Amino acid sequence: MTPPHSSRRTTTRSTGGARKPRSGGTGRALIPPARVGDPSTRHRLLISVILVAVLALSGRLIWVQGLDASARAEEAIAQRTVTRTIPALRGDITDRHGTTLASSVERYDLWVNQLQVDGYLENSKTAEVTGVKAAAQDLAPVLGWSVSKTEEALTGDAGFSYLRKSIEPEVRDAALSLRIPGIGADRVAERIYPAGSVGGNILGFVGADGAALAGTELSFDDELSGTDGKTTYERGAQGQIIPTGRQETTPAVDGEDVVLTIDRDLQWKAQQIVAGAVETWGATGGSAVVYNAHTGEVLALAEHPSFDPNTPGAFAPEDLGNRSISNVFEPGSTGKLFTLAAAIEEGTVTAESQYEIPYEMWFDGHRVKDSHQHPDQRLTLAGVLRYSSNVGTVQIAETLTPEVRYDYLKAFGLGTKTGVELPGESAGVVHPVEEWQGRTRYTTAFGQGYSVNALQMVTAVGTFANDGVRVQPSLIKGIQQDDGSVRPLGEPQSTRVVSGETAATMRALMDNSVDEETSSAAVDGYAVAGKTGTAQVGDGTYTASFIGFAPADDPDLVVGVFVFGLSSFISGSRAAAPAFSELTTFALQNQGIAPTGVPGRELENEW
Repeated sequence: MTPPHSSRRTTTRSTGGARKPRSGGTGRALIPPARVGDPSTRHRLLISVILVAVLALSGRLIWVQGLDASARAEEAIAQRTVTRTIPALRGDITDRHGTTLASSVERYDLWVNQLQVDGYLENSKTAEVTGVKAAAQDLAPVLGWSVSKTEEALTGDAGFSYLRKSIEPEVRDAALSLRIPGIGADRVAERIYPAGSVGGNILGFVGADGAALAGTELSFDDELSGTDGKTTYERGAQGQIIPTGRQETTPAVDGEDVVLTIDRDLQWKAQQIVAGAVETWGATGGSAVVYNAHTGEVLALAEHPSFDPNTPGAFAPEDLGNRSISNVFEPGSTGKLFTLAAAIEEGTVTAESQYEIPYEMWFDGHRVKDSHQHPDQRLTLAGVLRYSSNVGTVQIAETLTPEVRYDYLKAFGLGTKTGVELPGESAGVVHPVEEWQGRTRYTTAFGQGYSVNALQMVTAVGTFANDGVRVQPSLIKGIQQDDGSVRPLGEPQSTRVVSGETAATMRALMDNSVDEETSSAAVDGYAVAGKTGTAQVGDGTYTASFIGFAPADDPDLVVGVFVFGLSSFISGSRAAAPAFSELTTFALQNQGIAPTGVPGRELENEW
């Protein structure tokens, strides 16, 4: 028997003491899977990641340094490039003789880059003090500051801040000559008006930023302003200019000089005279005009109250304009001149025509009366004008149709802008003839029922001084050229309104209206032709005026004085005529117009 422990068992032959793995019936050994934690696996993964990163960085480097190098360089330059404006100097405005009334002076805004000042004298072998303290000591006397104030202004981390604005060129030169790192200056322009308030209403003014805001400054801004230049440069990290960097400068082109027709001395005198009239009579304002009837040149256009364009903010806004063209009013009796001229031109009357003039008269149910009570008068047409009869003027007007009278008012330039080169002109109002209903038909004959401005009236009356031709007024003589000549802007528009014969008759009638012996409008040594005017305004105040010329037989200058806002009726002969006399006397002397020696004319005023 076989013992239990001797049952069959498989005997394995030892082969090096190791057991052969099972083949699973295929005859090949089984290999266990790789594990992430295995060192060799981690090593291979790390190498792969590094290779990918190196390839990516290499590609980017090739792109940046090779394919995209120029674009990146331009981007870098753009980031460190600065452009500063070089302001153009505004052109001058002068009077007719070249006297400067408005000018731009060269000034500089001094600035500092505080980050750079520490470098001052850092390489000096002899300086006892360097940096900000040394810069403050040297710069303080130039700026007129204390050393402590200057040191405070130079200390900090601001890349840009102003030290002083609008300094003179010599101060700027002295400051930059110190060669303090970070100190620089930009050119700016300061607008000044050397004559102060003289012609302020004509010149206008500019704002703090140099923008034109009124007057000639605004009307001729394109000519005066010029073209700004610019400078472009590269700067370093602390704001310093890179000497080898890109630098380009386009110089500024300064503006052109504008020459006015006015005479500074005459303008000054006109302003003084009109101010005196306003103050004497307690009026709210006044205007004065001196006009050359042949050329259209305005030699003076005065206002009161006015303003100083150096400090426009110190004056009331309503005084910053020009009443001579913006303030409209009924002309009153000066309007009678146009009624008489139309009737004479149409041949319905003569200077000798005769009229019976009661104090008041009814026309188609409408009452017309003269300014003062008087017994019945027997006046010629010359007498109607001399005594300024409303009743007589309506009788003359009734020899014409309303349509004809309307056409003449328009031909004299009323109800239409003069075209003078200033902003803010009002055209006034001459209503269409269809609206001349009821009383208006008659009041328009003696200067009521329509509105005008002062310059319109002076140019309209100037028609008689210029043989019946109205010349468009102008304040601009032209543009100053480099060789000193003046380029005119063109010929003024001229309009024949009445014949030379009618104009001569009107000069005689106006001469007859001014008594050289007794009139407050008389000018010593000259025959004067003129007409007073007084009209009530809608607010209850009155406007008084006197318009005329001398010598009456050969006139060049037409002068008008207007006093606005009179609290009660004061005739033009009282409120305006004395100022006219004083202004005309000065204007004739100023312009060198000698007396002709021809005495004033006296016509038959009664029959």
